[in-house]
Amino acid sequence: MIYRVRVASVYLLGFFIDLINMFIANVAYPDMGRHFAAPVALLAWVSNGYILGLTLVIPVSSWLANRVGAKRLFMLSLVIFIIGTGGVGTASSMQQLIAWRWLQGMGGGLLIPLGQTMTYALYRNNEKAKLSSAVMLVALLAPALSPVIGGMLVDWASWRWVFLASLPLAIVTLILAACWLKADTQTGAGGRLDTGGLLAGCSALMLILSGLSCMGEAGRVRQGALLLLPGFLLMVWYVRGALRKPKPLLNLQLVRHPLFYTAMLIYQFVPGVFTGISLITMFYLQNQLGMRATLVGAMMIPWSLAAFAAISLTGKKFNQLGPKPLFITGCLVQAVGIGLLTLTNQTEGIAIAAVAFALMGFGSSLCSSTAQSAAFIQIEDRELADASALWNINRQLSFCFGVTLIGLLLNVLLNSGLQVDQAYRLCFVLAACSAIIPLLFSLRIANRSVILTLQQEKQ
Repeated sequence: MIYRVRVASVYLLGFFIDLINMFIANVAYPDMGRHFAAPVALLAWVSNGYILGLTLVIPVSSWLANRVGAKRLFMLSLVIFIIGTGGVGTASSMQQLIAWRWLQGMGGGLLIPLGQTMTYALYRNNEKAKLSSAVMLVALLAPALSPVIGGMLVDWASWRWVFLASLPLAIVTLILAACWLKADTQTGAGGRLDTGGLLAGCSALMLILSGLSCMGEAGRVRQGALLLLPGFLLMVWYVRGALRKPKPLLNLQLVRHPLFYTAMLIYQFVPGVFTGISLITMFYLQNQLGMRATLVGAMMIPWSLAAFAAISLTGKKFNQLGPKPLFITGCLVQAVGIGLLTLTNQTEGIAIAAVAFALMGFGSSLCSSTAQSAAFIQIEDRELADASALWNINRQLSFCFGVTLIGLLLNVLLNSGLQVDQAYRLCFVLAACSAIIPLLFSLRIANRSVILTLQQEKQ
């Protein structure tokens, strides 16, 4: 096995671990909620805590890799992840559970940017579409397998095993990283860390997520607004400072590339929205329609089959068609799938939900695989590490904001006096309508220019 395949394999294993821990927990939320007597808003932080840990550590990934070495840092992150996973599986309260999920996310957060930077540097632009297809196939397997396995573990054992199930894979990845990755020849050249930017960005993110979460709870709207205002102000201050500094924590100048920022936006509004919809659908199908956790987890099987078709289509047609038509198709198909959830009921819930998940799988995966293929086309090799950090922060935030905003929307509708079924259905309708935003941005892509660039590099 050649070296770049070994590096790619270790990266894909780390990516798989990351995705498992985002998707496998969804099906266990109703059981966790009953065990800890926790509301939906607090349960959302089981997911947000993990994603927040990932997001906060990604900005320092490049600096730490230069100081410690990519191989050592990759292995250290796996050790932290393993410790956090053990803590999550033995937590005795929601507070402990969220804290351990945060540590787990801190460990897992370095796996993706490190692995992606090492791997993508070994492939040319015209080869990256096929590499991205492999990445997205992993992104397909994780959400396809984890909810089914998670549902079986919830029904037959306990919600705790939903988290502990990833331990063996993490240990195997640690061993392979030790054996396969080459030690770095240059370390200790990390430069000066932008600590001010790190503190400002992390604080802003915490305030914004906490504010959105509070606003979704009855009687805490004012408290949420008091957190949101300073959060947004601090974020604006951080962005202005990052654009002026010669060596900021994150190189926000990279967002000037049209394909890069469009791909980032697509991720927020398509895979991100799906993550939030997937979470509330788990509650809807189990609590409202009375389905078992195993059956609800199995909804990801039609999702995965459709996603496989979408990813295969991207790998075969991206260089010929370019990103524009693929993005437009994906947005429309996901919108139809989310809208179809409004038709689920007691008698035909299983069949309709399966079709809805299949449509969401095709649309969401078509957009995410196309975004993964398009994002780095205009990025220079010297900017790849910074671009990878930005890309992965955006990817994680898309899941975090998707869960938080969809949860907020549902809670607002539930607190408005609507019946529970009506609140869920209206939430599905509004989420489907959000597809118009990425659709409009997709229309602005200079598609012909992208195709010519790919053809020139292939020659």
